[in-house]
Formats: sequence, C-alpha cells, structure tokens
Amino acid sequence: MPKRTATTTAHSRTASDEAPPQATSLTPRRTTGKPRRTTRLALVGLAAALPALALTGVEQAAAVSASAGHHVTAAPLTERIRAQAATGLDDPRKKDIAMRLVSSAENSSLDWRAQFTYIEDIGDGRGYTAGIIGFCSGTGDMLDLAERYTKDKPGNPLAKYLPALRKVNGSDSHAGLGKPFEDAWHKAAQDKAFQAAQEAERDRVYFGPSVAQAKADGLRTLGQFIYYDAIVMHGPGSGKDSFGGIRKAALAKAKTPAQGGDEKTYLGAFLDARKKAMQSEEAHSDTSRVDTAQRVFLNNGNFELQPPLKWKVYGDSYEIKE
Repeated sequence: MPKRTATTTAHSRTASDEAPPQATSLTPRRTTGKPRRTTRLALVGLAAALPALALTGVEQAAAVSASAGHHVTAAPLTERIRAQAATGLDDPRKKDIAMRLVSSAENSSLDWRAQFTYIEDIGDGRGYTAGIIGFCSGTGDMLDLAERYTKDKPGNPLAKYLPALRKVNGSDSHAGLGKPFEDAWHKAAQDKAFQAAQEAERDRVYFGPSVAQAKADGLRTLGQFIYYDAIVMHGPGSGKDSFGGIRKAALAKAKTPAQGGDEKTYLGAFLDARKKAMQSEEAHSDTSRVDTAQRVFLNNGNFELQPPLKWKVYGDSYEIKE
C-alpha cells in the first residue's frame, strides 16, 4: 500500500469557521513533497454549511440559490433536470468509480478498499491519519468513527482507546495511543462492522451532502463527482477555500443548470474556483487532479462519468476500463 505523505487528507476542519454545538472543529492538513493525500478546510456542521440539504432532490435548488443570494424562478426545474437528479453518483457502480478516482489522488492507488487498515502519522500536526477517507485523531472525525463503531459493536479493539482519543482531539499527540493503538486499528480493520462504520461516516459527512447538493444544482454524475472530490479536499464549510466558498465563487461566474445555466460552463467555473483555492496553499500547488483528471472528463463531455476513463494525477496515469 502506498505511503501517504503529509500532503493531504480527509479532514481539515478549521477553527476559522464557526462550528455548531457538539461539533469538533477540524484543521487542515498541509503536506510537503509530492502530494498524495488531500487537505480539507473548514468542516463544520452540515446544517450550517449546507442548509438546503434538509430538502430532497432537485427541489432543493430554490433554497440553495436563495441562500447564495441568487434569484431563481421555477421554470428551470424541468423534467429533464428532475430525471438527471434522480440517479447519478449514488448508483453503486458509479460510487465505486468515484472512490477509485479519489483514491488515485489520495493514495496513488485505485484499490480504495485496501485503505481500511491504513494508519500513520504523516507529520501534518493532526495526529494519526487513517482509513478510507483519512480519519484523524487530532481533528475529531476519528473519534466520531470510533464512537460509532463502539455503539454498533461494544467491546471492539478500539473501544478502550476512546478516552485517549477524546484527550488528544485537537492536537497531534499520541498520548495513550501509540503502537498498541495502531495494532488495534489494524485488527479492527479486518472486522466488517468497522469497515461498514468507515463507509457510513464517509457517506454522512462527505458523500451524501455533496451528491445532494449537486442534484439540487441539476448536475449529472460528473458534476456530482466534482462536488464530492472538492468536499473531500476542502471540507463542506463556508470559508472562501472550503466547498461552500468555492461554490459561491462559481455562482458569481455562471448559473447552475437548476437556474437555467449551461452545465459545462458552470462546472468549468467551479473547477476554476477550486483551482484557485488549491493554489492558495503550497501543499496544493500541483492541481493535476483538476487539470488532468476532472477537466479532461468535462472537456470530453462525459457528464455521466461513463468508462472507459483515462486520467493523470501527479504525473501518474490511471484507467478505468469498465
């Protein structure tokens, strides 16, 4: 399994964005060298970050646009857009493609399921990074995961480390963890219940909200993936370099399909805004996951993210044939 460097990862909730009660603020992971993992910014409560997600499907479009300060009439919500929003990245086959695409950027591998057992301190100041989406001991989501797992399966290998995880939350400390905890993580990763908990937390915090927002904006499968990958790296906060800020910048340049805009034009604006956000951090000076991956699919008009897919990340070539 490829070594993850201090380039990236799954949770970068920052203290600059206000978190709701009972939410732990996460800080971004910054890395050095060749990027292999992602940095997420400003992960806050989903109700605060994406208020329209309380609604369902494309009916969210009006609320989403209103929250962004854009006037929308009912006319753009056509049957075509409704049909497009009904299916997409949450189809099991397309979801697996999405996970492989993200894994190519975060793990230099298409085998995302090999990452359940992964755990390492990548030296980014967030303690341990672990699992399929880079849960961190210093940023709260590893604790959330361990608590969920323990609720589902009391007495699991990680249960006894909950007090230590609570104490190190918000720091890079390994106090009460160390090699015994790493061994316990590896053991737990063989448990189907723990694997299910990792996937459930990924879906709750990242996949579900991003796909719902994309559907609300009338985006097809590619657009849903573009949103998901952005939340994986930047977090669903409202700061200018978070998903919310990137989407806001894109809306200032183009309308979503739900607003009657052209899908390719809007997604181009979104990728432009995301690239700018990435370039604001040294760790993300390589923007190939946008330039030679997502932009390629967009320029090819592959809005359904249909294989075969060929792309490059950090100069490495990948292909999904079917």
